[in-house]
Amino acid sequence: MPDEFPLNDPKKIWQEQPTEAIPMTLDEIRRKAHRLQMIARVVALAWIGFGFALCAGFARASARAHVVIPRIGWAIMSLWCLYGVYHAFKWIWPGRLPADATFSTSLEFYRKELERQRDYGWRLWRRSGLAWAFLGLAFLVVIPVVIGSLQNPRILVNAVPFCVMLGIWLVVFLSTRKRKQQELQQEIDELNAMDRGSR
Repeated sequence: MPDEFPLNDPKKIWQEQPTEAIPMTLDEIRRKAHRLQMIARVVALAWIGFGFALCAGFARASARAHVVIPRIGWAIMSLWCLYGVYHAFKWIWPGRLPADATFSTSLEFYRKELERQRDYGWRLWRRSGLAWAFLGLAFLVVIPVVIGSLQNPRILVNAVPFCVMLGIWLVVFLSTRKRKQQELQQEIDELNAMDRGSR
């Protein structure tokens, strides 16, 4: 009799329901985690090297400046580079995946590294010190242009190309950052769904 009416048996229905296969194997997760780790290290090393080189260049320009306002601007830019180097190491440098990591450990490592990148992007203005960079640019460009325009109004016209380029960079930067954040969040959501499915 129970075989004639299998739909009335909730236990049998539950046992016979199709299960979802895990879309990625341990090797695939480990490969993705190692690739993310390598890319993050290269990016961090590039930021650190570039930051130290810029810091030295800005410090040298500050030491050679004969006027106080540009000297302050170059010094601020030099400090901004050191601040950026510190945060590149703190937020971009990846953790270490153990060699004998299980599927769940590898998945957790991969997800945490993606979340670190996402969180760094969300707080990029503060963590990269872009406010310091704009303050330094104000001392190097804005203040001299304003002071110079009092003597010669054509200086303002000469500053327009710089302002246009800065505006274009800002639009491209913000749109690229938003797209990257969405891609990271989508991958994190997929990993969360995979983690729930594997339990």
